[in-house]
Amino acid sequence: MSILQRFHLDGSVAIVTGSGRGIGRAIALAYAEAGADVVCSARSLEDVQRVAEEVRALGRRALAIACDVNDSEQRKALVSQSHEQMGRITHLVNNVGGGGPNDPLSMSPEQFDEILRFNVSTAYAFCQLCVPLMREAGGGNIVNISSVAARYSQRHFSAYGAAKAALSHLTRLLAQDFAPLVRVNAVAPGPTLTEALNGVMPAAMRQTMEANTPLKCLGSPEDIAAAALYLASPASAWVSGKIIDVDGGADSTVWPG
Repeated sequence: MSILQRFHLDGSVAIVTGSGRGIGRAIALAYAEAGADVVCSARSLEDVQRVAEEVRALGRRALAIACDVNDSEQRKALVSQSHEQMGRITHLVNNVGGGGPNDPLSMSPEQFDEILRFNVSTAYAFCQLCVPLMREAGGGNIVNISSVAARYSQRHFSAYGAAKAALSHLTRLLAQDFAPLVRVNAVAPGPTLTEALNGVMPAAMRQTMEANTPLKCLGSPEDIAAAALYLASPASAWVSGKIIDVDGGADSTVWPG
């Protein structure tokens, strides 16, 4: 197998959560371009239908399934429909997650728990559902989308940072549990210029963030997708339990304030 062939995903089937826009969409299209059939999932069916059409335009099969990852029945339905219609599941990308700044003196423990469930528990649940099917298929691969917030010490990010730190370490632990047939890794993006972020970011904030980043620019969804593709492909066959930072070279927070 040539080095370029090791980046191919021919014959694989991937579920990508949160793939209606931004990083999730970029990963779905990267996997499709590399040869995978893709199940596109997000809360908005309209968004994932559009991405599924883009996948089909690349010559791959695609499903568009609406799913609120916080709902256990919807998670089960997503995986069962994917397996039934695609015939197998070999890849999972846990991309759904998020959370903004918080004041630790005003955020309730219940709200803190919600952030943990959204970023960590949902990924854990999808792994539980998919790993038996991956083993049935002969092997599989999981890529979790964490964040550099998992290792930054910064004000007002105790909930999101703790959740992503938990997701990063969950990645390391599950890699031990699921080896050797299923590899588990994560990508930790730095500030990434999605359409949503670009629409609300003041110009002065962007300039400050770029100035604080050694490579002097923000990331693109495709930057994150390229790392996710590496971790999903045979090119990383001897890599499991690792977190790849894709952050423009930053060693500390680039967020202003």
